Amino acid sequence: MSAVTKTENPEANPRVKAVFDDIRTTRKSDFVNNMWLYLAFDPDLLEKTWAEVKTVMATPSALDPLVKEMLYIAVSVTNGCSYCAHSHTAAAKAKGMTREQHADLMRVIALAAKTNQLAVALQLPVDAAFDADRQA
Repeated sequence: MSAVTKTENPEANPRVKAVFDDIRTTRKSDFVNNMWLYLAFDPDLLEKTWAEVKTVMATPSALDPLVKEMLYIAVSVTNGCSYCAHSHTAAAKAKGMTREQHADLMRVIALAAKTNQLAVALQLPVDAAFDADRQA
């Protein structure tokens, strides 16, 4: 159940329509997913969030687009966001993620979660060799 009501005709608002049109153009698809449909209840929040997503996820950078999607999956799983885990898994598959890569990603996520919990439980001090401030 959503915490907000989906706007009946969101594109009646010109600000929302402009964002949705940009989403369609950027993604080369007519599909506007629920994240954006529900964020349309607040055009300012919609604009700012889309601008950041577009900058980070759709603008060429040092990270390959598939790697970005796989990182997004890992963070979404860690944060317990089913919606984002599903949507970014679909995006990663669309960008070429194989079954083997997906399985490997799940192993890495599971291992990181386990060892993170152990490190937190043990309250381990950071090794001097890992301290970025000490490295040249």
